[in-house]
Amino acid sequence: MHILKLHRARQRAPWRPQWTLVLAFLATILAGALLLALPMAGAGGRPVPFTDALFTATSATCVTGLSVVDIGTRFSRAGQIVIMLLFQIGGVGIMTFATFMLVMLGRRLSVRSESVLATSIGQGETIGILPLLRGTVLFSSVIEGLGALVLAWRHWEAGYTPARALYYGVFHAVSAFCNAGFSLYPSGLQAVYTDAGYVLTIASLIVLGGLGFLVLHNLSQYRFWRRDRHTRGRVNAHTRMVLQMSLVLTLIGTVLFALLEWNHALAGRSLADKGIGALFHAISSRTAGFNLIEMTRQIEATRLLTIGLMFIGGSPGSTAGGIKTTTLLVLVLTIRAIIRGRQTTLYGVRAIPETIVREAITIFLLGLAFVGVVFGLLLLVEAPAPGGAAALPLLFEAVSAFGTAGLSLDLTPLISPAGRWLLMLAMFVGRLGPLTIVMIVGSAGRSEAIHYPEEEVVVG
Repeated sequence: MHILKLHRARQRAPWRPQWTLVLAFLATILAGALLLALPMAGAGGRPVPFTDALFTATSATCVTGLSVVDIGTRFSRAGQIVIMLLFQIGGVGIMTFATFMLVMLGRRLSVRSESVLATSIGQGETIGILPLLRGTVLFSSVIEGLGALVLAWRHWEAGYTPARALYYGVFHAVSAFCNAGFSLYPSGLQAVYTDAGYVLTIASLIVLGGLGFLVLHNLSQYRFWRRDRHTRGRVNAHTRMVLQMSLVLTLIGTVLFALLEWNHALAGRSLADKGIGALFHAISSRTAGFNLIEMTRQIEATRLLTIGLMFIGGSPGSTAGGIKTTTLLVLVLTIRAIIRGRQTTLYGVRAIPETIVREAITIFLLGLAFVGVVFGLLLLVEAPAPGGAAALPLLFEAVSAFGTAGLSLDLTPLISPAGRWLLMLAMFVGRLGPLTIVMIVGSAGRSEAIHYPEEEVVVG
């Protein structure tokens, strides 16, 4: 009997560290919702309904930015600080904070803790956990701190009191770096459109937060001024891919947005403002959710472009969502290899492992299928007008939630309770996207014990 119990225990599936991160996110969302529902969190002592508080907490923890209420007027200063802490935790990583506290207290990391942290940051095999952890916390603190000082200075010059200028600077700097998209302005960043310094600072924070901590760590180790290649270090393939795709997507998005909206949403602006507006939209659309231009003024073609950028998102191990830039590049390189009749996917002179190619295809297809399901359910519960007049805005909401972009066509506050639950699910899955894929696909690196005979099938 004892041997049978031991055998059954061995047959049980091992606890996967990804579940720890999932439960940590759920616990943070619930705790944030309870705090936001307290009277002290509401403006004037008026408590926010729990469903609205839960939606806001989910959006903040998943660094999305979608909101059913105006956080600048509906929440008190205490409530806004809770929201800021939620997207700081959700952006930089729950496990990063937890593990950092363990290290500061002198406790050694367990194997499970290291695995969870590596999963949350997207840690590569060649970088130690502790150096990456220290770098993550250091980069986040320094970048957010510098950004907060610049934004506070801009607010102070605009006539804000020093205390209020500092508060607004910190809030928007953290929101931008975490790609959260929350703003204390009722109309987003439209109020500061003409302040080029403010807008470009926000854009820079968004870009740095969306590159990923692996990229920032790799770049910080590269001593470009040294002649000796051995001591200079190297920019690895992952960093090159992230930088290349980020630049390409930003350039394409900027050019297309300018062409599409030159005589529409950008009409009446100066040449410099048009350029800044197009650049900012290309950067923010992929995950941040800030908007300089009213979304409802944009034409349908621009909305479709924005949907594509939101679905792609940022880079692995970053504060951004979406299927990730490297996933898209691996798919493009794989298609190129197939067209050229090659068996191997190449990036320059480096071969991309087949497992990575399969993961990229899986992430893309499951992301596409998930968005399709959420969109279909939204069509059912929201009952759009005959002829599909409201179909595109609902698709926009679904992709924005999954990509944790936070942009909206002013539809979020009008969504029904059932629709809000769907959006919360989409935000949660979108923030944990790659981790969710891993849990669905199974244990990484599991070898096949049995090899089956192959047989040809016709496709295409």
